[in-house]
Amino acid sequence: MFRDIYYNVVDFVQDFGAFILFSLRLIMYSPKALVKRFGLVAAQVHNAGALSLVIIMVCGFFVGAVLGLQGFSNLQRFNAEDSTGAVAALSLVKELGPVITALLFAGRAGTALASEIGLMKATDQLSAMEMMAVNPIRRVVVPRFLGGVISMPLLAAVFSCVGILGAHIIGVGLLGIDEGSFWQQMQQAVTEKDVEEGIVKSIVFGVAASLLAVWEGYSAIPTAEGVGRATTRTVVLTAITVLIFDFMITATYL
Repeated sequence: MFRDIYYNVVDFVQDFGAFILFSLRLIMYSPKALVKRFGLVAAQVHNAGALSLVIIMVCGFFVGAVLGLQGFSNLQRFNAEDSTGAVAALSLVKELGPVITALLFAGRAGTALASEIGLMKATDQLSAMEMMAVNPIRRVVVPRFLGGVISMPLLAAVFSCVGILGAHIIGVGLLGIDEGSFWQQMQQAVTEKDVEEGIVKSIVFGVAASLLAVWEGYSAIPTAEGVGRATTRTVVLTAITVLIFDFMITATYL
């Protein structure tokens, strides 16, 4: 038993050290990649961001609609149904927008990044690049990492805007809340600090989700089973990491 514990600890320390070195290399290569490989970065922004817009907008609309229904139902007990817009906007901008977007991003774009890089490793494409003196991290990993980091805040903003639209349609159009009161309460309740908190969360979640996705793909065992396991680990680790960082950032802004 003690021998198993010892080897598990050693494996964890080695994997964690490799992850830290991998992260430092990504950070070191990223500024040059934005200039020299801007075309590749733009293509990955399209793959990770633009192709995720449909699921982000659909989920954002219905999340906002549910917030409109629940907010009206609960606030009506206190004769404060005009504050439905404020409740929906604060919930989306500060919390639900960045968190749900990060989870959807991990399920759609994160798994695609991990499986793509893992498949390239399984088919020896990364090894072939090294044989031709091409750094696979600079050529393959960094553009995909930057594409995810850039896409995540934009997707979170779209999610929040569409969610507010959904809350407006339900609250004003269906439940009969006064439109002027809906927007006035929202403008008075949402401050610059709330928007800043949402932006910080979306950026942090984007870095975490993209980093975990490319790391799991790059470190995957070069087999079909290894690529599948890396894809699963990407979703699980990203969800846990996002919720942990969400708690930490929320506690910081209190």
